[in-house]
Amino acid sequence: MFKGHPKGLIVAFFTNMGERFGFYTMMAILALFLQAKFGLTEEKAGDIYSWFYFAIYALALIGGILADATKKYKLIILIGQVIMFSGYVIMAMPGLDLTITLIGLFTIAFGNGLFKGNLQAVVGQMYDDPKYSKLRDSAYMLFYMGINVGAFFAPFAATAIRNWWLKTNGFMHDASLPALCHQYLDGTLQNPDQLQAVANSVSINGPATDLTTFANTYLDVFARGYNYAFAIAAGAMVISLLVYVFFSKILPNKQKAPNEKTITLGEKPWAIPVALIGAAATAVLVYLVKDIATGLAFGLFVGFVLWIIGISNKEEKPRVTALVMVFVVVIFFWMSFHQNGLTLTFFARDYTVQSVDPVTNMFFQLANILTVVAFIAGIVMMIGKNRERNTRLIGAGLFLIGGVAGTYLFLQGDAQNPIAPEVFQAFNPMYIVALTLPVMAFFAWLAKKGKEPTTPRKIGYGMIIAAFAFLLMLVASLNLVSPHELKVVDEVTGAIKFNPTPESSRVLPHWLMGTYLILTIAELFLSPMGLSFVSKVAPTRFQGLMQAGWLLATAAGNKLLFVGSTFWGKIDLWQLWLIFIVFCILSAMFVFSIMRRLERITS
Repeated sequence: MFKGHPKGLIVAFFTNMGERFGFYTMMAILALFLQAKFGLTEEKAGDIYSWFYFAIYALALIGGILADATKKYKLIILIGQVIMFSGYVIMAMPGLDLTITLIGLFTIAFGNGLFKGNLQAVVGQMYDDPKYSKLRDSAYMLFYMGINVGAFFAPFAATAIRNWWLKTNGFMHDASLPALCHQYLDGTLQNPDQLQAVANSVSINGPATDLTTFANTYLDVFARGYNYAFAIAAGAMVISLLVYVFFSKILPNKQKAPNEKTITLGEKPWAIPVALIGAAATAVLVYLVKDIATGLAFGLFVGFVLWIIGISNKEEKPRVTALVMVFVVVIFFWMSFHQNGLTLTFFARDYTVQSVDPVTNMFFQLANILTVVAFIAGIVMMIGKNRERNTRLIGAGLFLIGGVAGTYLFLQGDAQNPIAPEVFQAFNPMYIVALTLPVMAFFAWLAKKGKEPTTPRKIGYGMIIAAFAFLLMLVASLNLVSPHELKVVDEVTGAIKFNPTPESSRVLPHWLMGTYLILTIAELFLSPMGLSFVSKVAPTRFQGLMQAGWLLATAAGNKLLFVGSTFWGKIDLWQLWLIFIVFCILSAMFVFSIMRRLERITS
């Protein structure tokens, strides 16, 4: 897999894998934790979720500036890891109020800002060597696979810890219960008998006799289970840190070229006031449409764009401008894609059946799914062309072990098996790991025939594929009762009360599984290709900064995540997914409209 690549790619691969395991453990449960712990609505939880996701990427701008100015990329990465670990420790502490929780989230975001973009820049630096330059695209796909190996195990870890703590305290898991508990305590539950029925079904030690006590206890245990899952994320950061400390010597040390200019705030002094004016104007305009928070987010992005273009010289400007145009497209991709932890998770919780048959259950339990992976991997290793004898023997072993173990676990399954909404977060990274090498092989096959699409074209195709993912969600939602239809206005008090989702509006999980599959293919066409495009096109002195620009564009897209959570309870579900279809199609049209310019830069 790493044959022909520099050894430093392996270090970056495992460093990133450990950090991403911790990160995605948290992201799989963050919105659900905020609602369970603090009783937030989908809209308010979505606001915090989008702000956190924004900060994760926006603060990469600071990391990029520091690394490009000092050329100490590896030191900045190390500092970022330590800070991230501190943030996870804060999140792991039970009983903290919302303010301290937000401080913990900001600490994680700041550390990630120092870490993420600069590690990506270091990967690119290894492929500045002409010996490896042709492997740049495949390197970023392998690097990206490392992200998703960690991300695959994360939801299972979070779910297992949460369920273990619930069971230790005499409860079973039910994803609908936190909302029912909060509604009961707030007096907004339309029919308290609904809570009584669910409470009795999850109480291992007998029926709940006092609903108030039950609601408070269940919420506390549920939230603490998530706190302990955050502790798992902290442990993963320790592993990432150890890998990096012991093996970072293999990574390149970026040296300043003899005639290379570095970034200084005094460079082209007029660029700073122009950037500030542009940022302020953008912030005001967006504030008039949405709110000050979103205005500040987009003001920061516009300010960065104006500043980086302003300080670019004549040779750098065409490259920087091309990158900026790609960044604009990235905004709308991530606005749509990262609904996986927000509205798609809400859909998994509220509109997907809560138990499945033994066949489907093979994809919702970690042990089961690993046997499926081993079985399929064994087949691929045995029947592939030009396989060595040892490879075929290993494949036969995986085939037999996966087949026997999988059959045993399948037979152990019940007629109906409970599933947790967090586990859906594992499908995207699982698909990434499974599809990365086949997609690489597909592109290599096209390259041999002289038909491989250019990197900008792959990005455009990725946006079109993403639109099809949300089209599948639109079809799945056509006849479902939408969230806004579950609200009831009390005729006496005028207060808004809620009904749970009727069972008739719960669909099979295959709709979401298919959606994640299509979104993953789109992601493989766009995200690793985008990272490769940035490292290839970015001027030498802006390597860290332009990777930060990619992440800043991602941050702006993440700030737009509120689009999903805001409209979740206000329009029909199919109309919600239509919004993302439109944005993806318009973004693809924009990419192809500037294709010649982008391809000219990379030629």
